[in-house]
Amino acid sequence: MLIVRGTKKLLDRIGPPSLGEGEHSTTLLGQWYATAVFWKPQVALFVNESTLLPVLMPLAPAATLLARFPQQVATVLAAHGTPDTIIDDEVRQMRDRCLAKTANRSVVGILNEFTYLAETYRGDIPPPDLLGLAMRLATTPCGPLYSKHISPDRELQALLRAIAPRTS
Repeated sequence: MLIVRGTKKLLDRIGPPSLGEGEHSTTLLGQWYATAVFWKPQVALFVNESTLLPVLMPLAPAATLLARFPQQVATVLAAHGTPDTIIDDEVRQMRDRCLAKTANRSVVGILNEFTYLAETYRGDIPPPDLLGLAMRLATTPCGPLYSKHISPDRELQALLRAIAPRTS
């Protein structure tokens, strides 16, 4: 099961929280946090809670955002060199999805920082290259990762190395 914790800006567009009591994420990467970015066209920014890996995708149509999200995660993971077996398993685990309110202020802070950096990186180019922006944001040093692997791309690679013996 995939759990996406949305900011108020995002929840206002895609609906109220649907997370039941006792439900937890069953995906390898765990929970994701998301917000709406008010560009033209509007974009959704997702950040993984454990690795801080960013994923950007079009917000519209908002009603199908969570249904479209697993494929965008697969695209970003493939761009980072993740093995196909891991990507397939992650997408399979994301079939069931729940929406919840944010619960980790540190990750919300990363969402805000990535929103600011993405705005700076994209410049005045409409529409922006969302995969390219996500890849660039993934190289950003993040405070919560300083004691680990410093940036989301390195944190993802460390996670992949740690599970490699189990997936072989």
